[in-house]
Amino acid sequence: MHPVRILAFVVNADKGGACELADELTAIARRAGVRFKRTARFPLRKGYLNGCDACCVIGGDGTLLGVAEEAARLQVPIIGINRGTLGFLTTLSAEEARIHFHEILEGRFRVDYRAMLECKTHEGPRHLALNDVLLKDEINTRLVRLEVFAGDELVTEYLCDGLILSTATGSTAYNLSAGGPIIHPGSDVIAMTPICPHTLTNRSIIFRDNVHLRVFNRSANSRMILSVDGRLEMRAGPGMPVEIRLAKIRLPLALHRDFSYFSVLRTKLKWSGGVAERK
Repeated sequence: MHPVRILAFVVNADKGGACELADELTAIARRAGVRFKRTARFPLRKGYLNGCDACCVIGGDGTLLGVAEEAARLQVPIIGINRGTLGFLTTLSAEEARIHFHEILEGRFRVDYRAMLECKTHEGPRHLALNDVLLKDEINTRLVRLEVFAGDELVTEYLCDGLILSTATGSTAYNLSAGGPIIHPGSDVIAMTPICPHTLTNRSIIFRDNVHLRVFNRSANSRMILSVDGRLEMRAGPGMPVEIRLAKIRLPLALHRDFSYFSVLRTKLKWSGGVAERK
């Protein structure tokens, strides 16, 4: 990658140590002659990343999700530094960031291009999700009857608490909590996982990259709510389709050159078991 000359910092001031770490990293950037700007506001306003070579997010995965759509539209790589809990997206620890930040500014990092979902309601605007789109009744205590089509073909009808449509990157988020599969982030697929379905044989379905999904709310006198990466809510009335597919654009996610996805899984999910001795 090219060296970073203009850098944006997005800092979640509610996370312990985030502001102090940002002070340290901006000092490193200043000494390296890198121009930078800093904000504690997210989701980002449109155009904030114009002209930036990278965006350094200091917070948790939720902070990064608030930056993802703008970064994807402008193709600005995100450097995620974790000050939250699990940190599947913000992959660098504070200590790793202190050690390797000068390398990152010199362009010594690799970029993963992560698939995103594009979703819209009938005649509504299109929105991007890095993790997932959640569909449920706007009254949390109600079951919802959802009919799903892949293209023109009926897939199934669910009576459930909700439905999660997830990218491979988002498979370790709400999808995993609802019993869905872990999917390698390099996979161009959509995972569909029902929440507490009233048929025990309903399980997650994995769709290929070119699928065009339409979900209809078949519950009478009910409105469906859509949550996009947990930050944006839209509503759809009965019979109004929600359309979901993989987006044409991807999110560039900056990773340390030694990053290992499976190492992250072992650490974050506390997988047990020893490593076999090499012969």
